[in-house]
Amino acid sequence: MKEKGNISINTENILPIIKKWLYSDKDIFLREVVSNAIDAVTKHKKVSSLGESEQPEKYRIDVKVNKKNKTVTVSDNGIGMTFDEVKQYINQIAFSGAIDFFEKYKDKTDATDQIIGHFGLGFYSVFMVSEYVEIQTKSYIESEQPVYWKSDGTSGYEMSEGTRQTHGTDIIMHINSDKENKDLVNVWKMREILDKYCKFLPVEIYLSEEGAKKDKDGKDASEEKPVNNTSPLWLKDAKDCTDEEYKAFYREVFRDFKEPLFWIHLKMDYPVNLRGILYFPKLTNEYNTLEGKIQLYCNQVYVADNIKEVIPEYLLLLKGVIDCPDLPLNVSRSFLQNDGYSGKIAGHISKKVSDKLKQLYKSDAEQYYKYWDDINIFVKYGCLKEEKFYDKVKDIIVYKDIYDKHHTLEQYKKINEEKKQKDVIYYVSDMQKQAQYINIFKEHQQNAVILDNILDSHFLTFIESNNPGTSFMSIDSGIKDVLAEEGATEGFDDIKKFFLELLKDKKVSVEVEALKSSDVSAVIISDEYESRMKNMQTMYGMEFPSSNTLVLNTRHPVISKLATMEDEQKKSDIAIYIYQLAMLSAGKLEKEDMTDFLKRNNEMLNKSTE
Repeated sequence: MKEKGNISINTENILPIIKKWLYSDKDIFLREVVSNAIDAVTKHKKVSSLGESEQPEKYRIDVKVNKKNKTVTVSDNGIGMTFDEVKQYINQIAFSGAIDFFEKYKDKTDATDQIIGHFGLGFYSVFMVSEYVEIQTKSYIESEQPVYWKSDGTSGYEMSEGTRQTHGTDIIMHINSDKENKDLVNVWKMREILDKYCKFLPVEIYLSEEGAKKDKDGKDASEEKPVNNTSPLWLKDAKDCTDEEYKAFYREVFRDFKEPLFWIHLKMDYPVNLRGILYFPKLTNEYNTLEGKIQLYCNQVYVADNIKEVIPEYLLLLKGVIDCPDLPLNVSRSFLQNDGYSGKIAGHISKKVSDKLKQLYKSDAEQYYKYWDDINIFVKYGCLKEEKFYDKVKDIIVYKDIYDKHHTLEQYKKINEEKKQKDVIYYVSDMQKQAQYINIFKEHQQNAVILDNILDSHFLTFIESNNPGTSFMSIDSGIKDVLAEEGATEGFDDIKKFFLELLKDKKVSVEVEALKSSDVSAVIISDEYESRMKNMQTMYGMEFPSSNTLVLNTRHPVISKLATMEDEQKKSDIAIYIYQLAMLSAGKLEKEDMTDFLKRNNEMLNKSTE
């Protein structure tokens, strides 16, 4: 039994091109070889269950590295192959698969439309990293002889009788001398790849280094325990999982030792097969909040992170794993975008998330309010991205007010009506910069909701458009409406003109009003449209020019005295100070003006002691 021959398909010119395409993902060779080993074990389990072969004491896959020989060997005790099967599955099908893979990729000029997970290359992927490859295999059929196969992946191969004594297959990859492949013969590198792609495969995988130190029983020390978890938590029923198991799984997968807030266990058999767990981590209002991590698996084989064509985009704020056994993997992203299967997956996940949120709100509203600071950015992003999601959760969107109370939109509007307040909802966009306005609102028994995360400029406009009659106004845009009342403003035209002339370089308008409180000399109000545009532009790192209006309080004694003051220099100094104080209270005093403001304060202190 000996044979040499040429592979019927000319692959010599294909390998360099495939290497170029998959340069950054060449590690998939190990996923492909180990996946083939899993298939071989699964097939042997089947024939064993039929009584056609004796089942081994334990099914296992071994990955061994040899630094000296520069080899990586993947061995299984699965079904094995006969001489004819090697010719069929390796010489023909595997190499034909490479041609098919090439055909799929050759027209994919857009990097965003690549084949998901680069599945489909199969066994041929070993030649991306190997000088040549050897196979030692023996079929489960006892009468069949073991088979040896060798090829460099171009056009030739040789076959002869092999040396393997038991059923199964060894794939021996002789790693080539390319600089980027030098780490592949290190245990740490193999562990890293296995942890990424094979962490949850259903057959135990053992990693070892040939020639490494032995333990007292003569076994490689690194063989003591499998590197994978064959029974990931998502395969269990939710009723059989404890809170501690969910938390431990979260730590294992995401290396995050902050406990998640809560989680959703996904299970769906029809119309699509789906399993998974979604975690709600503690979120913040920072920009990096917008990057979660949803790992996509197919039959426990890792595919990729954050596949937007399968997972609703807003869910990518969360962390989780989703296993879709029927997902078509060797297809392009554009195919998935238009695939009904993917739409059903996304729809199911979205429904489960909204159901969980509603259940939390109805069962324990106080606990839901505690979660709100961490999850509101996710809920709002979901509403902005998907109308169906908004329709499902709109009644459980809550607004925290400046008194730390939570209300739905309807509850808040009802309170406003009972207090006969204006049909407008005031909001705070920056708790620190608008602290003075918040204090004024509280002094006058007024309320405002807190909308201070990076999405809220978009979100409040969205809410207005979906709720006719609802109008939001920033607390610094509405401060005049809260404080203004009937009162004398006559005789202040000259002081208004004086401030306008003095502040002409500051791009500020000036108004005079009789405000309720005589403690405030002046306030800054902002244009609502400009404030929203500025907040939106800031989100994208852009500058937006804005103007301010200085409202002078005619009830304040200093403003009254300024109107009759004859010392122009003193009058100017006081006027500038009033403007800077108002800007400081509004959180809008620029750096250069702050320096001048502090200087004026020190001068006033010195004069007060003279």
